[in-house]
This record gives sequence, structure tokens and C-alpha cells, in this order.
Amino acid sequence: MTLLLRLFGRPWIWSWLAAFIVWFLTIMVTLGASTLGLSQAALTFAAFSVVVGIGQMFVITLGPGNIDLSVPATMTLAGTVALKLMNVENGLILPGLLVAIVIGLVVGLGNYALIKALRIPPIIATLSMSFIVQSAAIWTNRGLRIKPPSVLAEFTTANTLGVPNVAIVALLISLLAWFLLEKTIYGRWISAIGQSMPAARMAGIPVDGTRFVTYLFCAVLASVAGYLLACFSGGAALNMGSEYLLTSIAVVVIGGTAVAGGDSNVPGIWGASLFMFLVVSMLNTYGVGAGIRLIMTGLIIISVIMLAGGRRAGMR
Repeated sequence: MTLLLRLFGRPWIWSWLAAFIVWFLTIMVTLGASTLGLSQAALTFAAFSVVVGIGQMFVITLGPGNIDLSVPATMTLAGTVALKLMNVENGLILPGLLVAIVIGLVVGLGNYALIKALRIPPIIATLSMSFIVQSAAIWTNRGLRIKPPSVLAEFTTANTLGVPNVAIVALLISLLAWFLLEKTIYGRWISAIGQSMPAARMAGIPVDGTRFVTYLFCAVLASVAGYLLACFSGGAALNMGSEYLLTSIAVVVIGGTAVAGGDSNVPGIWGASLFMFLVVSMLNTYGVGAGIRLIMTGLIIISVIMLAGGRRAGMR
């Protein structure tokens, strides 16, 4: 009983429980006919949300006001430029990935330059940067849809021992994120900054450097997600990252990360990502339209924030 109470006391358990309930209800409607297919699809599409969600989680952990709204544009630009560089050549897969990472580094640098040098609030700075990056993506794309190299396209759409390859990549990134947060001084620094930036400065923590690295990390993960998504989708589209603006924030909040900063939750990102995809699948199974789906997503986020606020108030 004590172990069970401790388990349900962890914030990430609720997103996993919600995901399981929705998965079970969907399977019941289809009489179990789509169990394997639904599970693999959930892992596949959740993987992209996990990658961008982890980057957003690191930024949000820095404290109130920290958020990266340039994620969708960064995904689009990275995917577009990488595919143009690779030009369907298998030998250029690694250079394409490196270019995507460099794009993420440049965007992250631009974001923090606006935040620090010009003292623009993060939400405004990253929104402004997103317009610049999206314009660059439009100029680069020019209406073309270049196919990914065959090896990369096959890798992103294939499974290993029944597990989608993109989910394996997302799992490796998740393990890296967990290690950074739990086992390194960098993880302790961003938690301390999120809890109180003035106190962190007084404690000698390099606040500016830590925030700078965090915004770089978020942008790089968005670039990697865009690179993988473009290859999985068979080409880069100018709107391919648009749904991940809401998703990257929603999975962080639903996953149990404190919206006020100072507390992060990697396992919760997975539960929330699976939950959001499965909710869409369930609503599609019942024939519910996209408008209702968006309304439900918004209500879920509001509910979670209210519950989190109630718990914090009760602790005072």
C-alpha cells in the first residue's frame, strides 16, 4: 500500500494512467483488432512530440516567462535545408544531420541574443525569431518537396523488434535528458534558476550561461525533430511544424513539469505525448472533428494548470 501511494504521488503517473485508459477505450471500440497497429502508431507519432517536448521542458524549467515559440519554424527550416543538402543521396545523411544541428544552434543563439542583449521577454523574443526562421524556410523551400534519402526514409518508418526506430531515437534522447537533469551539475543549476533566479545568482550559479545553453539545447532538439519528421513524412512541408507549438507546451504541462519552473519530469513527457496522440485516435474512431479535439486539448491543459496551482496553494 505504501509503495502504491508513493507511486501515485509521482506527477508523471497521471499522464501514463490517462494514456492507458484512452488506449484501452480505443481498443475496446475496435474489439482489439488494431492493438498492435495503434500501439506502434502511438509510439511513432509520440516520439516527435517527446523530442520537441524535452527541449521545451528544459526551457520552462528555467522559471516563469521562459518558453520557446520558435520550435515549429526551427523544425521546418532544419528539415527543409537538410533535405535540400542531402538531395536524396544516402552518402549525405550525416552532413544533413550536422547542418540541421547547426541551424538549431544558430536559432538558439539568436533567441538568447534577443533575450539577453536587447532584454526582450522570452515569449516575444522567440516569437520574433520564429517569423525570421519561417521566412528563411519559405525562401529555402520555394514550394519544392524534396524526398529524403532512401536509407533514412526506410529507417524512420521501420521498426526494430516491433518498436518504431524513431521511438528508439526519442528514448535515447530522453535518457540523455534524464541524465543531464538528475546526474549533472547543469541539471541542478537549471532547477535552482527556476526556483529563484536571484538566489541562484547569489549562490554563484552562472545564470546567463546556463540559460544560454538551455535555449541552444531546445533549438537543437527542435532541429533534430524536424530532420526526422521530414524524412518520416517523405519531404519537408512549410506547415509541418505548426502543430508542435501547442504540443510541445501541452506535453510539458500534462506530463507534470511545474509551469512555474524549477521542477522537470522526463517520464511525464512520454505519458503526455502518448496520451495526446491516443486522444486524437479515439476521437477519430468516434468520428469527432478537429475542432472538438483542439477544444478538449485546451481544456485539459487548463485543468492541469488549475490542479497544479491548487496543490501548490495547499502546500503553503
